[in-house]
Amino acid sequence: MSHRVTLTRYGQTLEVAPGKTILDTALEAGIDYPFGCQSGLCGSCKSHLIRGEVALEPYEETALAPEERAQGLILACRAMPKSDCEVTPIDLDEPADHPLRSLECAVSALDDATHDIKRVALRVRAGGPYAFTAGQYAEVTFPGQQRRDFSMANRPDEEMLEFHVRRMAGGAVSEFVATKLKVGDAVQVRGPFGAAYLRTKHTGPIIACAGGSGLAPIKSIVETALKAGLRQHIYLYFGARDARDLYLVEHFAGLAKRHDTLTFIPVLSAPSAATPHRTGFLHEAVGADFTDLDGCQAYLAGPPVMVEACVGALTARGMRREDCHADPFFTDAEKKALLKR
Repeated sequence: MSHRVTLTRYGQTLEVAPGKTILDTALEAGIDYPFGCQSGLCGSCKSHLIRGEVALEPYEETALAPEERAQGLILACRAMPKSDCEVTPIDLDEPADHPLRSLECAVSALDDATHDIKRVALRVRAGGPYAFTAGQYAEVTFPGQQRRDFSMANRPDEEMLEFHVRRMAGGAVSEFVATKLKVGDAVQVRGPFGAAYLRTKHTGPIIACAGGSGLAPIKSIVETALKAGLRQHIYLYFGARDARDLYLVEHFAGLAKRHDTLTFIPVLSAPSAATPHRTGFLHEAVGADFTDLDGCQAYLAGPPVMVEACVGALTARGMRREDCHADPFFTDAEKKALLKR
């Protein structure tokens, strides 16, 4: 049987049919409910279950931690009502409310950030203006390829869109970008999506953790915070395997020299030679540098294992789980495997 779900933020009550999720029903009703992956991986539709009971389809713990579930939080994209409910999305104080745009773009520049990461710059030809909040991502479709999610690496006020695409073993899209994409090629961009975005009302210190091409959204967040003149200190940790996997090191070192509120810490987990950088795992470096993170916020992006380990290190030192804004970079195969659990 169907159940009535009241969406407090929107002042509407919907009939959710059996087998339908709260998010599906809200979107079909034309409600601008926050969402991202729609498969329990990103946490963009995280919501407070104020009243009632729901069944949750499988989801990833980086999107909804056990302690968050115990506190009454749910993922609207995985929630099927078992009774009449009252639900409201989180982040009511600082939502990222931007119109969803479908953009026609063209490749304006390509360069090798590392041996396996391409930086792709796109010029918007039609469909704009494109507004997003630093840290969000878009669905990007390269010529003849399936769409994939990539985070914007540019600041929202910059005209050129920038994406960092890492070449993945067996990844058709990343292989195409690495070997066949050309300047002038047409690219479709749809967005923005994602909940791991910069909260400008927060005044406490910021811990930013990036692994590999996860530097893209973190770059956008850090540069946007600095340009906006946010005065809290930002600690940027960039984890990679070896020196050849690092990029934009001089750029961020230069920013740190010009801004006394920024500390930049590259960390190598398996250096092949002597290095001036920190060594070990990213979460170990963060754990060694802090003892009390109460009142801080974190932004994390990169491999899911790294993100999960860093969240564990941060919360073990007093940071609230809801202050860890995580964007784990799941491959398409990993997403499909998670949905089968």
